[in-house]
Amino acid sequence: MPQLAPVGQLGTQAIGDVPTEAGAVIIDAQLAYHRWGEYRVNDDGISNVLLIEHALTGDSNAAEWWDGLIGPGKAINTDIYCVICTNVIGGCNGSTGPSSLHPDGNFWGNRFPATSIRDQVTAEKQFLDSLGITTVSAVLGGSMGGARTLEWAAMHPEVVQAAAVLAVSARASAWQIGIQSAQIQAIENDHHWHEGNFYESGCNPAVGLAAARRIAHLTYRGELEIDERFGTKPQKGENPLGAYRSQEQRFAVESYLDYQAEKLVKRFDAGSYVVLTDALNRHDIGRGRGGLNKALEAIKVPVLVAGVDTDILYPYHQQEHLSRNLGNLLAMAKIVSPVGHDAFLTETRQMDRILRNFFSLISPDEDNPSTYIEFYI
Repeated sequence: MPQLAPVGQLGTQAIGDVPTEAGAVIIDAQLAYHRWGEYRVNDDGISNVLLIEHALTGDSNAAEWWDGLIGPGKAINTDIYCVICTNVIGGCNGSTGPSSLHPDGNFWGNRFPATSIRDQVTAEKQFLDSLGITTVSAVLGGSMGGARTLEWAAMHPEVVQAAAVLAVSARASAWQIGIQSAQIQAIENDHHWHEGNFYESGCNPAVGLAAARRIAHLTYRGELEIDERFGTKPQKGENPLGAYRSQEQRFAVESYLDYQAEKLVKRFDAGSYVVLTDALNRHDIGRGRGGLNKALEAIKVPVLVAGVDTDILYPYHQQEHLSRNLGNLLAMAKIVSPVGHDAFLTETRQMDRILRNFFSLISPDEDNPSTYIEFYI
């Protein structure tokens, strides 16, 4: 039996050295994680583990950011499944990343290697191996988590029984690389960046990180939603139409973006933001596999695909492309929402239906497909 962290509590697991796709090594790494539910294995040797993959600035506490979906009797039923969510390698919430101490006692800083989505999966596979977990019932994730989920299905079909890929594409588009690179440049152009070695200086490239978040947040939300909420209204007590422009005289939408930026700066590391955004730029399921369509067709793990009709960052046509080319499409679902990309996090009722359908489809009980797989210790 794996020695897992107590239910709902943050745990860490040493995973050894992680080799990267580009030839570097992350020495003596660890991954942080949360888990809910008890670990079991069925007659076929398949564990009841569900691996949840978080998005770019998410963390391992999936029960918080997917509130309403994870728990006893919920769509992700912890009475049935052992739910595990790791903090991604390169992150800043307990896993080894740029802000972590290097084995030599100093910060990793800019010595932390560039990583790909495949490297993130490699680290997570080492995490499971270190715990003695050889199979998982399913992997689920959206956005960057969806990219990891797709790579799990491609890289380790012997481990993954099914996958739910949400709000992501088969590869980064030129538009995505462009908008994400603009965010990276905003951080790297901050005079406190110090080429990624700002940790020793006591400085923080907060201005650059805040600018990156403002850009990113506009891609996470729907254009109609933002316009309906804010339009051209001024922020209360401010006048953006004065004789001279002032940073203190804002439109309401500017104040909203400032608020989102301030929240992120308080909880997230600029070095991790750069590393993880760069990993998204490198996302390409077809690299080294004969191209996108050939790589997708080779994936035989049953995959549910879902997207958001108003997604600006990962438009719905990209999920349609996945659905047309995957080698074993389980189902296709559309989240209808004015919210945009973030709808896979905010539209709990729709996600509840999608996930319950997913689990019914991967159940082996053909006479009653809504019955979950029954596991035992």
